[in-house]
Amino acid sequence: MSSREIMDAKMGIESRKEYGFRDPVVRHVVDKFVSRSDVGFEKYGSTLDDERRLKMKGLQKYLNDVQEELMDAVLYIQAARDELQDMSEEALIDRHRDEEAYI
Repeated sequence: MSSREIMDAKMGIESRKEYGFRDPVVRHVVDKFVSRSDVGFEKYGSTLDDERRLKMKGLQKYLNDVQEELMDAVLYIQAARDELQDMSEEALIDRHRDEEAYI
């Protein structure tokens, strides 16, 4: 048994499927999903499938989780917009300083 197979057995991974990606963006997103799943399993000791099958979480809780995540996403979007605005303003200030230095 390889070290990967041993680690998979310890982590409850029953099978692996290899994928070929024509788009590196898709590959990157899939890698993030796998990493996030690993973090969640490490933190909670169960998978989303476990939660669903074992009735650890009901539909209302799932909907609440989705709502909270989307609310967080809106806050992150606003923070990113504010950051872009700050960067734009700083770039304008820097350009103005550079222009005045040449006058």
